[in-house]
This record gives sequence, C-alpha cells and structure tokens, in this order.
Amino acid sequence: MNISISIIIPILNEADNLPELIAHIVRLDPAPQQVILVDGGSVDGSVAIASNLLKSTEIAQSIIDWHVVESTVGRAQQMNAGAMLATGDVLLFLHADTELPIDATGNIRQAIAQYDWGRFDVRLDSCEPLLKIVGFMINQRSRLMSIATGDQAIFIKKSIFEQIDGYPDQPLMEDIELCKRLKRIARPACLKSKVTTSARRWQQHGTWRTIFLMWHLRFDYWRRVSPDVLKQRYYKQ
Repeated sequence: MNISISIIIPILNEADNLPELIAHIVRLDPAPQQVILVDGGSVDGSVAIASNLLKSTEIAQSIIDWHVVESTVGRAQQMNAGAMLATGDVLLFLHADTELPIDATGNIRQAIAQYDWGRFDVRLDSCEPLLKIVGFMINQRSRLMSIATGDQAIFIKKSIFEQIDGYPDQPLMEDIELCKRLKRIARPACLKSKVTTSARRWQQHGTWRTIFLMWHLRFDYWRRVSPDVLKQRYYKQ
C-alpha cells in the first residue's frame, strides 16, 4: 500500500535556515508527496525567500508538491492551517530547526501500517555530554508517558488528526495536549530512528537553567496553569 505523506512546517523568521531545510527535504528517500511551509508573520523575508528557493531547477524538478502559505501567528494555528491544505494520508509535523533522517518517510510508512500516530527519537545537535543525556531522557520519558514534543517530528493519520479536531488553540504545550488526546485513542509508534534538532535554546540560556524551566513548565501545565501564563514565562527566559 502506497501511503502518501504531507509534511507541514510552521516557520517564523527562519530565513537563514530555509535553504538547508528545503535542500534536506529534497534528499529524503522516498520523497514525501507534499510539503507545506506555513509562515506565521515573519519579518525577515522568509516567505519571499522560500518562494524563490522553490523556483530553483532542483526543487522545481522534484516530484514533491510544494506550497508556501501564510497564517495567523501561533504554531498551533500554523499547523492546523497546513493540515487543512494537506492531501496526504499521513501528516508529519516538522519544526524548521529539526532535521529528519534520510529514510524518515519509509520509516513512517512502515510504522503507520500498525499505529495511528507516532514520533521519532531525538538528538540535540551538540557534542556537550549533558545535552546527549538530555536527548536520551526525552526519548525515555516519551516512551514511558506516550507523550511527544514537536521536536520529535510527530506524525498522525490525517483521519485521526481530524477526529480529534487538530491541534488545540493554545500558545504553548500544544504538542503535549495533542498527544494527551491521541493516546486516549492509541499508543504511539516510538521510532528509534533519530531526528536532529537545534540545541540553540539550551546553549543560549544555559543547559541546567533550561532543564529546570522545562520541567517547571510541564509540572505547572499538569497543575492546569494557563498556557498563556506559561508562554510568558517561557519567552521571558
């Protein structure tokens, strides 16, 4: 069975990262059916840059159906907007600073034959030993709790995504809430194949400080603190 995959990528001021991001997706084997870049109000020319990159000979000759669209600000709103345009059987939500393994689409097709949704293991793009441990702990926690973060490239059957009404309209922890709804339906496929995500936030703000913040935010979300309050603390760091 040939399962089609739509990759949805929310972007916001990713001009510097877009050439590498698009070039990497073109190299995926097998290629996804569709890629939708959803801009949430960039002020660095991301939309124009992405549109121009897609006109290059290499991209234009690829079999991928590319789209660049604009949406209201907010990652959840951007991903829902992309999902509305998606034609694939499976939706793969990819952060712009996360790199998929080359065989990611093949891995997803194998997994989705048995599961309704899933995610990849993650590694942070740093040689710092503590960040290697952080990545390991994220993966172990995800297996134990059946909860994934957006950095783990969550993929979902489109029919299931529509069944749960997509991402919740909230400014933070939208991925956590999505997974809570999904695991009421089924457990996820926890792929050992790793995506590589940026360690820039950890490096900019300090590893231990970021670990403490993330755990504190998760604990407060469990205590039902408003996502709007959590967002203020997250971006205040």
